[in-house]
Amino acid sequence: MKTLYLDLSMGAAGDMLAAALLELTAEPDAFIREMNDFGLPGVTVGCERSFKCGIGGTHFSVQVGGAEEHSHDHGCGHAHAHDHDHAHRGLADIEHIVRGHLSAPEKVKEDIINVYKLIAEAESAAHKVPVTEIHFHEVGTMDAIADIAAVCLLLARLAPDEIVASPVRVGSGSVCCAHGILPVPAPATAYLLRGIPAFAGDYSGEMCTPTGAALIKYFVDRFAPLPLMRVEATGYGMGQKDFPAANCVRAMIGESAGSGSSEQVLELSCNVDDMTAEEIGFAMEMIFDAGARDVYAVPVLMKKSRPGTMICALCDEASREAVVAAFFKHTQTLGLRQSAAVRYVLDRSLQSEETAAGAVRVKESAGYGVRRRKCEYEDLARIAREKGISLREARELMER
Repeated sequence: MKTLYLDLSMGAAGDMLAAALLELTAEPDAFIREMNDFGLPGVTVGCERSFKCGIGGTHFSVQVGGAEEHSHDHGCGHAHAHDHDHAHRGLADIEHIVRGHLSAPEKVKEDIINVYKLIAEAESAAHKVPVTEIHFHEVGTMDAIADIAAVCLLLARLAPDEIVASPVRVGSGSVCCAHGILPVPAPATAYLLRGIPAFAGDYSGEMCTPTGAALIKYFVDRFAPLPLMRVEATGYGMGQKDFPAANCVRAMIGESAGSGSSEQVLELSCNVDDMTAEEIGFAMEMIFDAGARDVYAVPVLMKKSRPGTMICALCDEASREAVVAAFFKHTQTLGLRQSAAVRYVLDRSLQSEETAAGAVRVKESAGYGVRRRKCEYEDLARIAREKGISLREARELMER
């Protein structure tokens, strides 16, 4: 499976994402020429070599009316409530520019508009005004459209089957915007990053812009560490600011070992030494029913050399409260431990196959370079009983 991985450990902005993806293309100069024939009024894009902490990458530049815009790189979002002191455009104007001026495939146009709708929705929530009253500075609008259009078009060219990203650094402190001084992440960025793993990091300033956040939210399929993959190309999209670490987005594309996936889960556990085996078994059933993904028990040696049992459960954030309540209701524990974990899973499917012994359900699993088939236990047990053979013989019969 063709997988694109985005390392967002230094944040994300539209121009940085565009530059990183540009480095993955076979003919970046041809793409820049195409972008300049794209139809954006008064906009010229370019790229140049850039170095951060000794690493060579690409800086993607946008000129509007002959002047390069810098606000899109670790700067404030452009959207705001109606302001009569500046030329401005609404969301309908953005859609008119995209549909009426850009020479791009319809799917790319739809992607550009949908990303901008996310930004408008976030600004609407931040300013507590309807989306129809959100306006964008005219120059900033063309600048952001160029960044968004470049990312959308490059992703259409690269055509990954899956996009995976690291947690995103948002920065800390405050940022100066048209409305004044705002906390980092800016309100619109914070709104866009809901449900996305993010962290502040050690550097002060805005590391993730609203444009970057909107692109991440729209395109990224899941957030996880670098998956098992055979990397074919790596691109570095450089920002303009300098930090002790290389200020860039790193993009890696290649073939993943399989279509397996990973997800963030919570591990809850407790130790008990005053419950019977029956009580522990019942508690495990109740914790399962509360929404746990998996529950297991391990014998442990507790304080004062007392034999006991550690009960562990895996769950997601949505079911955490119910699982915690089940622990306290059905065990004798006085406290729980919680830790975050990554759960790697194979893709699974269940299908029915006709055999000489009747229909048998077969579970298939694949991913990370492996593929397995296994008959369901209940069907094997039924065949073993009907034929008067052992479970092993029934399994061998099915394998033949």
